[in-house]
Amino acid sequence: MLLLRCPLLLLLLLPLSSRPQKFPTRDEELFQMQIRDKAFFHDSSVIPDGAEISSYLFRDTPKRYFFVVEEDNTPLAVTVTPCDAPLEWKLSVQELPEEASGEGSGEPEPLEQQKQQITNEEGTELFSYKGNDVEYFVSSSSPSGLYQLDLLSTEKDTHFKVYATTTPESDQPYPELPYDPRIDVTSLGRTTVTLAWKPSPTASLLKQPIQYCIVINKEHNFKSLCAVEAKLSSDDAFMMAPKPGLDFSPFDFAHFGFPSDNNSGKERGFLKSSSKFGRQTSSKPRVDLHKVCVGNKNIFTVSDLKPDTQYYFDMFAVNTNSNMSTAYVGTFARTKEEAKQKTVELKDGKVTDVFIKRKGAKFLRFAPVSSHQKVTFSVHSCLDAVQIQVRRDGKLLLSQNVEGVRQFQLRGKAKAKYLIRLKGSKKGASMLKILATTRPNKQSFPSLPEDTRIKAFDKLRTCSSVTVAWLGTQERNKFCIYKREVDDNYSEEQKKREQNQCLGPDTRKKSEKVLCKYFHSQNIQKAVTTETIRGLQPGKSYLLDVYVIGHGGHSVKYQSKLVKTRKFC
Repeated sequence: MLLLRCPLLLLLLLPLSSRPQKFPTRDEELFQMQIRDKAFFHDSSVIPDGAEISSYLFRDTPKRYFFVVEEDNTPLAVTVTPCDAPLEWKLSVQELPEEASGEGSGEPEPLEQQKQQITNEEGTELFSYKGNDVEYFVSSSSPSGLYQLDLLSTEKDTHFKVYATTTPESDQPYPELPYDPRIDVTSLGRTTVTLAWKPSPTASLLKQPIQYCIVINKEHNFKSLCAVEAKLSSDDAFMMAPKPGLDFSPFDFAHFGFPSDNNSGKERGFLKSSSKFGRQTSSKPRVDLHKVCVGNKNIFTVSDLKPDTQYYFDMFAVNTNSNMSTAYVGTFARTKEEAKQKTVELKDGKVTDVFIKRKGAKFLRFAPVSSHQKVTFSVHSCLDAVQIQVRRDGKLLLSQNVEGVRQFQLRGKAKAKYLIRLKGSKKGASMLKILATTRPNKQSFPSLPEDTRIKAFDKLRTCSSVTVAWLGTQERNKFCIYKREVDDNYSEEQKKREQNQCLGPDTRKKSEKVLCKYFHSQNIQKAVTTETIRGLQPGKSYLLDVYVIGHGGHSVKYQSKLVKTRKFC
């Protein structure tokens, strides 16, 4: 497979030599020689088959790549990794010019004719995506043709990576994730957090060299190591970015702030592989973001953190042979308060996020400032069930296990103070949202029916559609339904591991959205709605999610439903 940037680039390159341009091939000796020869890539976007390249996009300035698949029924995989901004990218294919077939040993066709053949045809679109996720196009049998990859960043100048291969089964450069890709918070202190994770099968089964890198920051989780590196070097990167219209090599990124592949051992602004969180290799850190690589360990304690501060933790498995990485499912945790701050104060009508370590407990206090007849506690458990106990002036009023969303209304008392004890799950760390209020109309959480399952009608299944139903309430709410194709071996256990009830529709891809609608019924017995999801593929499995969005904007996800279309109709 060959990749090139554009015909204009060929016009610049080919006159430099009397020989035709040699593109990277899967001949390993030649391939390794070309990888080592940086001059081969200079002022070019040629992507070798089976190697990852880094490149750069200016805002609102599209970039186009081409690559050739010379034989029919060729496996093909293309991976695009956005770094610090969402990308729009599209992959299309058109028939090869007759002169482009073969081994390229004959005379090259005239440049103007080649340029016209490449630019005058649009080709057939195979795949498109818009967002900041690492996204893939994979085909087990691709036709021969001239493939065109178009990329665009509409937000800002940005760095990205592209990987393409015609041997995806044997290459496997990205480390594989374990069956449970979550990071567990096993211990939580005032200045320390201990993390544990399951090893990558690439290391444990395939015995390939894998090291794990932890990223810590206070803002949000990251979807790729590329995004981390772009954030760390953002100041220098954009200050010294090349001018629009000038071609440049991926190897030149080291000159304007992006770490080059050949300088991976000298990562600017990264932590050394040390248990101390505060020691940095950069004398002038510019962002509150840190990375530390811990070798092949599966447990690590991050130290020198601030008390009562929320941190986000991401884990990346890095194949040290290919220097390519895969992200685990990130997590977050709040360090313990100082000893004198053992109880969290709840404010009337304000939602508070609570994190509880495995088998741990958290105490909260609610002291209404005015007299009240009733007090309402709304609890939204994001993962596993948690236990809530409420005491008023020392008297136990409530003790319940909460799964999903629950609302408890208690009789008020003048000048009363409420102590809430939340106990975490034995299975793992717990995350939840809680709201306490003395105003009945101050409800941030949408009302839910007792049964939040999605029902699928087996008799109404077709090869391209499924019909489902779910319960509503007497309160008018907005419902949004999303679908995602999953593997046939996707199990209920996997579905449960991935279910974070607090993640809203804003975390989903736009392509997964089916529709949104408002629904309610004054007759609770008739508060049922149905929907037919069309445009599905025969014999494929899909995971369906329904989100209900309340008036305050807070969303709650119903229990996910796994459905499968009929294979034959």
